[in-house]
Amino acid sequence: MRDYTAGLNSRDLRRLFDRDALQAYSVLTRDHAQLQLPAGRLKKLLFRTRLAFLGLSYKLTPARRALFAASLIAAVLGLTAGKFEYVSRARLHQVVVEFSPFWFLLSIGALIFLLALELVDRIRVRDELEVARELQADLLPRQIAAVPGYRFAHSYRTANQVGGDYYDITPLPAGGVALMVGDASGHGMAAGLVMAIANATLKTALDLDPSPQRVLALLNRTLCRTRTRRTFMSVFYALLDPATGALESICAGHPYPLLRRARGEILELGRGSLPLGVRESLAVPSQRTTLLPGDLLVLYTDGLAEAVGSGGQHAFGFDRIAELARPGGTPQEVHDRILQAFDQHVGGEPLHDDLTLMVVAREATPA
Repeated sequence: MRDYTAGLNSRDLRRLFDRDALQAYSVLTRDHAQLQLPAGRLKKLLFRTRLAFLGLSYKLTPARRALFAASLIAAVLGLTAGKFEYVSRARLHQVVVEFSPFWFLLSIGALIFLLALELVDRIRVRDELEVARELQADLLPRQIAAVPGYRFAHSYRTANQVGGDYYDITPLPAGGVALMVGDASGHGMAAGLVMAIANATLKTALDLDPSPQRVLALLNRTLCRTRTRRTFMSVFYALLDPATGALESICAGHPYPLLRRARGEILELGRGSLPLGVRESLAVPSQRTTLLPGDLLVLYTDGLAEAVGSGGQHAFGFDRIAELARPGGTPQEVHDRILQAFDQHVGGEPLHDDLTLMVVAREATPA
């Protein structure tokens, strides 16, 4: 019994009957979401039950759908093919109902067999997603090459096994450092494919010309040529000169990074623009600034700022990120402070969007 119930808790059990049930109904009936509900509680209940049953049936393959129907028919036969007797003994009236165990057990066995087939399919898909997750993890930086005078902290979380967020820190042969944070539309496998396209394009762009305008122009053309309305991506890209701290950046539909000056002042880097992949003739203005000794740069995706709290009342918020960055510290300290507050905000709720956080700091000049 302990092995069978390992990991079970009351919160997950409640979630099974409220949020998970609503999500299941939404998925099963999404093909008929445009239908109007009838009037009356009983009619609404019957209407929703019918939609859920048909939605569940049509999600199965034709052969499994036939097995599902046969199991239901066998269950009905098991309950109705029995013998009914009415026995009268003085004032004692007794009803004896016998059902056919053969048909009933046959229906249970068929349903268990059908469940096993669906579980095997799910395991196969999960295994493929695990491979995709591992391949995607290989595209992200695990260890950052040392850049004299600079320190980095970074992390990445996905709402699904495969995510659409992307970040990169690449020291260039010419001496500069390319910084990029991106967020593909949606999340899951589709967003992961966009992320992989962005990674391949970025590596090519850095070999050709690492300047922000050229890199984002190539990324934008690549995403536009996929010819799908879902293939777009918000991006912040910057080219850093480690020797001088000069930073040329460009922001395309992405949350503005925060620049914390050594004295505690918080500035936003970025100018309004559409995400990449929306239109081919996209002109995104660039911005120039300088990372001075002691300055700190916080880059993130909207999965951090827009995450709703465990009570479902308010988002984590852009202002909250700025306030957590204001006290400063090492990149790892700022990074951990933000994520600790984020974890307290969402509680035990799962992520609904991918989350990336990267902190870059220029070391202070020794006194």
